[in-house]
Amino acid sequence: MIRRTTATALALAALLLAGGAQARDYPSDAPARDYQSAPPRRTAVEKDWGPWLGPYRARLVPVLMEDFGERYLYAPANAALPPPRPGEQRVVFLGDSITDRWDLAAGFPGAPYVNRGIGGQVTAQLLLRFLPDVVALRPAAVVILAGVNDVQGVLQRETPEQIEDHWQAMADIADRHGIALVFGALLPVNDYTPAARDVVRERKPAELHALNRWLRGFCERRGYAFADYETALADDRGLMRRDYTVDGIHPLAAGYARMAPVAHAAIEAALASKTKRTP
Repeated sequence: MIRRTTATALALAALLLAGGAQARDYPSDAPARDYQSAPPRRTAVEKDWGPWLGPYRARLVPVLMEDFGERYLYAPANAALPPPRPGEQRVVFLGDSITDRWDLAAGFPGAPYVNRGIGGQVTAQLLLRFLPDVVALRPAAVVILAGVNDVQGVLQRETPEQIEDHWQAMADIADRHGIALVFGALLPVNDYTPAARDVVRERKPAELHALNRWLRGFCERRGYAFADYETALADDRGLMRRDYTVDGIHPLAAGYARMAPVAHAAIEAALASKTKRTP
C-alpha cells in the first residue's frame, strides 16, 4: 500500500511538474491566439512601371480590389443580349485588348459573333468572367485569346504553369456546358518602332512561343481547334511583321485582316467537331 501510494504521489508530482512547465510556456492569463492555417502573406516589392504603365496600374488596382474580374463592364450588354435564335451558332470572343480592339462586325460581316474582350486583362480575370460573359450567353463556341499580359506581369504575375492552368480551367467549364473550344495562339510581338521599345524585353518571344507550343499540344490532346495567329503574323525573325503593328503588340487593320481567316477556319472546325459529337 505504501509503495502504491508513493508511486501514485510520484506520478502526480510528475504531472504537476509537466503542467507547471506547460503553464510557463503558455500562461493561463495570456489571450487565446486565433488559429490560422495559411502562412503570412509576402510583401511585394513595387516596381517602377514607368510614366504610362505606372499611373495606369495605380488607377486600376483599387477597381480590381472591388471586382478583380471586372465583370461589371459587360453586365449591361449581357442583360440586353437576347438568346440565340433557333439555328444560330453564336460565338463569343473572349480576351484582352487584342480581342477588345477587334471589330468583329467588320471582320466577319453578318456573323453572330459577340466581343467580350477587355484591355489589360490576364487569364485569371478571364476565368472569373467565363460564366457571365460566355456561358450565360449560350454560345455554340468560344474563341479564347489571352496570356500576353500574364507574361508582362503589370497586373498579375503568372508562371507559365499558372497560365496553362487557367486555360485548362476555362476549357473544363466550356466542356461542361457543351461549348466548342477555339484557342488562339499568343500573337508575336516586336520592338521595331519607338512606341514598341520595351515590348520584347517585357514580353519575351521565347516564352510566348513556348506557351503556344504547350497550347497547341493541349488542343491536340483535347480535340480543340487551334487558331495559329503566331504563324500568320510572324516575320522571318519570329516577331510580328512590321506592317501589322505600330506598338509591337496590337494588330493594325492589316493584322486583323490576316487573323480573320485563321479564326474563321478554326471556328468552323470546332463547330463541325461539336456536331459530330452531338448524338
